[in-house]
Amino acid sequence: MTTDSHSHLDADPAFALHRGGKLGVRPTVDVVDHEGLALAYTPGVARVCSAIAETPELVDTYTWKSNLVAVVTDGSAVLGLGDIGPEAALPVMEGKSLLFKQFGGIDSVPVALACTDVDDIVETVVRMAPSFGGINLEDISAPRCFEIEKRLRERLDIPVFHDDQHGTAIVTVAALRNAARLTGRTLGDLRVVVSGAGAAGVAVTKMLVDGGIGDIAVADSKGVIYAGREGLNPVKAELAGISNRAGLQGSIEAALAGADVFIGLSAGEVPESVVATMAPDAIICAMANPTPEIHPDVARKYASVVATGRSDFPNQINNVLAFPAVFRGALEARATDITENMKLAAADALADLVGDDLAADYIIPSTFDDRVVPAVSAAVAEQARKDGVARA
Repeated sequence: MTTDSHSHLDADPAFALHRGGKLGVRPTVDVVDHEGLALAYTPGVARVCSAIAETPELVDTYTWKSNLVAVVTDGSAVLGLGDIGPEAALPVMEGKSLLFKQFGGIDSVPVALACTDVDDIVETVVRMAPSFGGINLEDISAPRCFEIEKRLRERLDIPVFHDDQHGTAIVTVAALRNAARLTGRTLGDLRVVVSGAGAAGVAVTKMLVDGGIGDIAVADSKGVIYAGREGLNPVKAELAGISNRAGLQGSIEAALAGADVFIGLSAGEVPESVVATMAPDAIICAMANPTPEIHPDVARKYASVVATGRSDFPNQINNVLAFPAVFRGALEARATDITENMKLAAADALADLVGDDLAADYIIPSTFDDRVVPAVSAAVAEQARKDGVARA
């Protein structure tokens, strides 16, 4: 029974579950006598240290580094809560670490940084990187997150993965590939409109372009992004160069007329009258949480396939289907990077698991499908070897 001044909060089961945190550290060996102590610590440990100093790659065999990921945030873009700071972000980072362990068998450590400057974050992560086998960036606001990930990938020889971007993209591409198959099409047949040009919107768009999408236009708060639009930051300018071949301008509502696919990665509500203008056999992935941009009950009136980010509707686009398996595969291959091909391989493997059971309410596996991690991690590791970034 709790006796502190905040114990009343435990009436809420979420608070009760979080009391004391969701993580701990447990030893993998027992030290019960002097002999064990002498092996686990001094003097036995010195022999292992000397061997690693002489042959650095032994660190992966004789420490936990090869199965350890840092979950790094600055607390600037946490869930839908925004810039709430590093301490308030910790419950999410603990949750991420819990999912790494439960789904991928990967140990991880939440690291909440008291800095937001790009240079400071990059230098901090680079300096602590020797302790880790991989870096998972989490809840860092756009556009800084793009620069941070790019620079860390350039400077480190371990996998660096911004899950808000690439985890979302992998699962979305897998779902869309199956939704297209269900409606007798391929990605190349589809015209897509994406709502939101933040981390997820940019990554989903780039991955769909790499995957051979027919055409794709992205809208931010000022409307559709197109080449030459005034005021674009460098990330959006790059996006304009690879998307919107049709040259659409104006509002997202206008862009949705005749569109095959809507992908929602913002909080902007789309009126039912606009949804009604989409093409026949439309596909709607409305992923804002907790309130989708288009409510599934409305979406189903006009679309053949509907997906959300919520667990209480069919076809949940959930990053847990991607990041544990991607890191599992990358760590097993001792990959120096996570390439674009590795992400596409993950999406393909995830989509393939649905197989002949494909249906309007089943375009993506369940988050608790125990086939996901083995299949996706194997595909990622194999692609790492093909791409020449594997060391095992």
